[in-house]
Amino acid sequence: MSGVEFPPSLWAATAPERVPATALNGAHDTDVAIIGGGFTGLSAAIEAARDGRSVTVLEGKAVGWGASGRNNGQVIPILTSAEPAAWVSRYGAAGERMVQLIGNSASILFDLVREFDMPAEAEQAGWFQPAHSPGRVKLSQKRVEAWQRAGFPAELKSAAETREILGSDFWYGGMYNPTGGHINPLALARGMAAAAEGLGATIFEQSPVTSFDREGAQWVIRTATGTVKARALILATNAYTGELVPSLAPRIARSVVPVLSWQMSTEPLGDNLRQTILPGRQAVSDTRGDLRFFRYDARNRLITGGAVMGSHDIANRVRRKAAASLAEAFPALGTPEMTHVWSGYIGMNWDRFPRVHRLGPDGYAWIGCNGRGVALGTALGRELARAAMGRPEDELALPITEPTPFPLHGIVRRVAPTYLAWLKRKDQVEPKL
Repeated sequence: MSGVEFPPSLWAATAPERVPATALNGAHDTDVAIIGGGFTGLSAAIEAARDGRSVTVLEGKAVGWGASGRNNGQVIPILTSAEPAAWVSRYGAAGERMVQLIGNSASILFDLVREFDMPAEAEQAGWFQPAHSPGRVKLSQKRVEAWQRAGFPAELKSAAETREILGSDFWYGGMYNPTGGHINPLALARGMAAAAEGLGATIFEQSPVTSFDREGAQWVIRTATGTVKARALILATNAYTGELVPSLAPRIARSVVPVLSWQMSTEPLGDNLRQTILPGRQAVSDTRGDLRFFRYDARNRLITGGAVMGSHDIANRVRRKAAASLAEAFPALGTPEMTHVWSGYIGMNWDRFPRVHRLGPDGYAWIGCNGRGVALGTALGRELARAAMGRPEDELALPITEPTPFPLHGIVRRVAPTYLAWLKRKDQVEPKL
């Protein structure tokens, strides 16, 4: 993309090209201004534009440049740990609505892809969370029962069924949800941008916002070269909120810790291996804290990743670790070579509950994807747009809270990678249920 150094990745090498939008220049007026051209911002733009509102999206780099274009592409309709009962206990009726949004989030995304015929390599093949120990099977059963009580099609798979799904006896059973799947995330972001523009939304790229303020009855959003005045505002920058312009929304930025997440891809697998390893092409993320995850892309590459402590030679070390993990689970695969290795930030917080914040009148933000931003970000974009257009909050899945910045955020950010050591120890201990 001209003018933007796009992070190299498999997705950057395979997603359909996008003609860059121009940068913001001069003064503009709009109904809804959106800061951030990722899944949330673009989903919100589609929802507001289809309702006939004028929409302006301001993206600091390029559409899909941040986490939306760099993740593994798994479309997962649950969160990492925040379960249905916990949402209801914490937020009451708003929590109940949030549970419904989370449970429907994968279908919301895939329905959007189908509606606009986006070339996103979308496969709604299901999502599977295999249990890495017998005790985790019991935990999987509790999660399945919790989501079934909420009205969603979760299923508990036995060890034999797990072996059939994965082509491996490395796991013991697990939780399956047929609504999940996977996409090419950068292709999805670009497809969403095209859909929003087709509905009349205006997107400005290479336009990092330097400030936003409520002035009278409108929001005023400024970049180095222009100004947008809007009735409503959505901040959709998540883990990158403090990365391009640290002064943009510091209390919100410091309420999460950006953690580097590494992704990579193998060579395309031959037919014999493809038919025996994950033959149903589901997206897979297991129950470890030191997560093992993988899925196929449209070219039959296994897309996986991992994490390691420390920064020395990190790309090569995480590459070797992920390759060894695949080889351990799938001996017939051998130790695969990785053709593409890339990374980006995910926004983590202390309890792994995503947060929704009110910026002011008709102004909203959310933050804290905790590794589940593909489906949830898309679904929340729709909700935030509806709120910005005046729909009552008590009809929406928006449990509003005040930002809670981490004390000593800079120190927490530096030591966050050591959390992996604790997770690895925890993986060796059976959970107490």
